[in-house]
Amino acid sequence: MSYVELLSRSTGPGTCNAASSAPAGLCASPIVFVVDDDDSVRRSLELLIDAAGWRAETFASALDFLASPRPLTPSCLVLDVALPDLNGLELQERIGNRRFGMPIIFITGCGDVPTTVRAMKGGAIEFLTKPFCADALLDAIGQALAKSRTALGEEDEMRLLQEHHASLSPREREVMAAVVAGRLNKQVAGDLGISEITVKAHRGKVMRKMKARSLPDLVNMAARLGLASRNDR
Repeated sequence: MSYVELLSRSTGPGTCNAASSAPAGLCASPIVFVVDDDDSVRRSLELLIDAAGWRAETFASALDFLASPRPLTPSCLVLDVALPDLNGLELQERIGNRRFGMPIIFITGCGDVPTTVRAMKGGAIEFLTKPFCADALLDAIGQALAKSRTALGEEDEMRLLQEHHASLSPREREVMAAVVAGRLNKQVAGDLGISEITVKAHRGKVMRKMKARSLPDLVNMAARLGLASRNDR
């Protein structure tokens, strides 16, 4: 059975079951990018991915893919190793952090141990050798999209955290830095040359603007922003 026939015959109930395991949550439809220089493979994968309920976008080369805009929705990349310009491993290295939250699933017609190890060390979540079971690919795509959704959610949280911190006045930032470093209100007042009442007022504004529920919550926020480590130096 050919690779194309295998994919065509695997778009039945089993495929739907595999696809349904992909978690939902974000409003935007997930995108599965496919980079493969074989036109028949691209068409077959597009049919398979569409039948599973995801949106497929296909490219014949790594450079075509790199020219496309980064999506703001959960996504993953199904990537052939052998490509005409940059090969799959080179594209993986080129992507780096430019496509944050886009896990890679490698597919190849001639996999070997060194290539597989290099791909997995580079962060790939799966390495499949053609012809492969369609359910194996759909399982990997479901896992990749779940990972992408989590990563994008964390990225959104960090962006909001940075925006909240940027909204603080210079004095409020000083008070926050001192508070998360463990300084008492009286000590902060002495450090900054202001009254303890003023420190309490600034501290209250910091908590509201940062949307912190408690002091430990504020300390965790500071750690995520990299402020705690700077204060400890």
